[in-house]
Amino acid sequence: MLSSWIIHFSFDPVALQLGPIAIRWYGLCWMLAFLQANYLAGRMLARLGRRDIDVSGLTVAALFGTIVGARLAHCLFYDPAFYLSHPLKIFALWEGGMASHGGAVGFLFAIAWAAKKYAKGLPLLTLLDVVSLPASFGGAIVRIANFLNSEILGLPTSGEWGVVFYRVDQLPRIPIQLFEAIAYGLVGIFLYWQYYRRNSLSHPGRLMGWFFVLVFGFRAILEPWKMPQAAYEVGDVVSVGQWLSVPFILIGIFFVWKSRGVSRLTDQSTPV
Repeated sequence: MLSSWIIHFSFDPVALQLGPIAIRWYGLCWMLAFLQANYLAGRMLARLGRRDIDVSGLTVAALFGTIVGARLAHCLFYDPAFYLSHPLKIFALWEGGMASHGGAVGFLFAIAWAAKKYAKGLPLLTLLDVVSLPASFGGAIVRIANFLNSEILGLPTSGEWGVVFYRVDQLPRIPIQLFEAIAYGLVGIFLYWQYYRRNSLSHPGRLMGWFFVLVFGFRAILEPWKMPQAAYEVGDVVSVGQWLSVPFILIGIFFVWKSRGVSRLTDQSTPV
């Protein structure tokens, strides 16, 4: 009876094979994440009367920055000994290994750099507020990609419930990827409410601050139910992911607090 709570998951990560070229669901999910970001950010900027901004240029820069930052952070924080010994493996993206904290840093630097060319005249904090909302939904989509790729696994359960990832082993595990996806989706809904009902774009830094607090707060809370991501953290009370989340949470609190005393009128006459 209780075995019905166990999901047996065996999923081919390759969506389409074209000779030597394999198109993977993981890559398609990343593409979907940035396509929705391109659409939603474009709609939000249009409401600000800034249809002149090159949203596609910003999206391409953000994608590149996110991938580079996520890959480098994984190599430096989660398996430094291996990658320092095999530096060329850093470029082997198809083997997996992306860290969301580094992705966030790369994303921010890429947006700040690209804004000078593609979003002239728009305050950087306003732009970061705009991109924070679709970034939340993008994070949810990427965690679904992790689930489909049978990676970032949860701890084994008692055996009465869970998901068995046949590409990994026969143990029922906590579907932590889906829990994170739901959490980030809820963050996106909350940010949309802040944006639409609370006129948060008139308070620069508010949406970005809430994004940092909630996304990385959820990350820190859910981290204990994950398998250790770094070999050297086995047995540690606080994981690498939790330590890396702390600065983002503190920065987020600062910007939410600072935004209380700032107000700037924006044109938000119609909802997205």
